[in-house]
Amino acid sequence: MVRRFLVWLHRWAGLLMTVFLILVGLTGSVLAFKLQVERLVCPRIYAAARPGVPMLDLATLAERAAAIVPQGEVTAVNLFEPGHADVVFDPRQNPQTGRPYELGFTELFLDPWTGKELGRRRWGDLSQGLINLVPFIYNLHVTLLLGTTGVWALGVVALIWTIDCFNGFYLTLPLSRTSFWRRWKPAWLVKWNASALRMNFDLHRAGGLWLWLVLLVFAWSSVMLNLRPVYDRVTAAVIDYQPISFPMNPHPSDKPRLDFRAALSAGERLMEEQAKRYHFSLKQPLLLSHFSGLYWYYVRSSRDINDRLGVTIVGFDEDTGALKMLNLPPGQHTGNVVTSWLDALHMADVFGLPYRVFVCLLGLIIVMLSVTGVYIWWKKRKARLHRPGLRRARSAEALLGEPSSRGRLA
Repeated sequence: MVRRFLVWLHRWAGLLMTVFLILVGLTGSVLAFKLQVERLVCPRIYAAARPGVPMLDLATLAERAAAIVPQGEVTAVNLFEPGHADVVFDPRQNPQTGRPYELGFTELFLDPWTGKELGRRRWGDLSQGLINLVPFIYNLHVTLLLGTTGVWALGVVALIWTIDCFNGFYLTLPLSRTSFWRRWKPAWLVKWNASALRMNFDLHRAGGLWLWLVLLVFAWSSVMLNLRPVYDRVTAAVIDYQPISFPMNPHPSDKPRLDFRAALSAGERLMEEQAKRYHFSLKQPLLLSHFSGLYWYYVRSSRDINDRLGVTIVGFDEDTGALKMLNLPPGQHTGNVVTSWLDALHMADVFGLPYRVFVCLLGLIIVMLSVTGVYIWWKKRKARLHRPGLRRARSAEALLGEPSSRGRLA
C-alpha cells in the first residue's frame, strides 16, 4: 500500500514538473556555455584581448561611460566577463520635464583597455535582436519570463524535485531483500533491444540512478537560488550555517559624498585590510556598484572557488566609506562552504571546460528523464483505459456463449 502511494506520488510529481524541467534543462544546457554563445551571436560587444596591456580601472570606466551618456547615472561597472566592461545605468531626471530621460538601454559595453563604446542593450529585450539572446534565455531559465512569480514557481518545483529524488531512488529498490544486489542490478541497466515501453522505462530508471547525486545537487541548489528562505531554514537546521545578509542604508543620499573614484579607493583599502586580516590574496577586481545607499566592491581572491566569478565582497557607506558588510567565500561555517559549492556547481563555474560540457549534457538528460516519464505514464494510462473495455467485452461474450477474445487479442 505504501509503495503504491509512493508510485502515485512519483508519477504526479513528475507530470507536474515536466514542462518546467524541460524548459530549465534546455536553457541550462545553453547557459553552461553562456560566454561562448554570446561571443558567437554578438561578437561586436567584445574587444580583442591585448596581452600585456593593463585594463582601465573600474572608476575610469565609470567616468568614460558617464561622459558618453550624460543623461544616465552609472550604478555599476563590472569586469565579470573578459573582453568588455559592462556598465549599468539608471536614467537621470530631465529638468525640463521633471521625468526620467528615456535612455533606450540599461547596459553600455566598453572596451576595458581603451574605454571605447562597443554596444548598448536593454537587458533581456529580445526585440533588440541577437544582442539580447543570452539574457533572454537566462531570464527564461530563472524566471520563466514571469518575474518574481516565476522565481517562486521554479522554487516550488525545485523543492518537489528534491523530495522526489529520494522517492524515485527508493522506488528503484527491489521489494525483496533476498539477493538484494542481484535483484537491484537490472535497475542500473538498459535493455536496448526491448520494446519501446521497456527501453523508455530502463532509460528513465537507470538514468536517474546513475546521475542521482548530481540531480539532487541541481534540485537542491535550485531551491537555494529560487526559494532561499526554505533553503536557509533547512540548512541551518542540519549543519552550521550563517545566511548572508546584504545591509541597506536606511537614509540613502541623493548625492553621496563618495563618487566612483573615491569609492574605488575606499573599496581597495578595505579589501586590502581584510586580506591582511584573514590571510588571502587579491587576484582581480570585478565589480563596483552603488545601490541601497552603499557601495559594493567585488574581487576574485584566493578564497574563491569559482573559475571566473568572485564573491569576495566588501560593502561600505556611501558617505564615510565605513565597512558595513564582508563576505569571504567559502565561509567560516560548514553550511556556507556547502552553499558556495552548490552555487558554483549549478553555475558550471568550476573544473573548467570538462564540467561545462557535463552540465550541458546533464540539461539534455533532464529533458530525456522528463520525456520518458511522460511516455511511461501515457502508455500505462492507455493500457488502464483499455482494460475495462476488454473486461466488458469478455463478459458479453460469456453471456452469449461465445469463446473468449483473449486468443484473438493476444
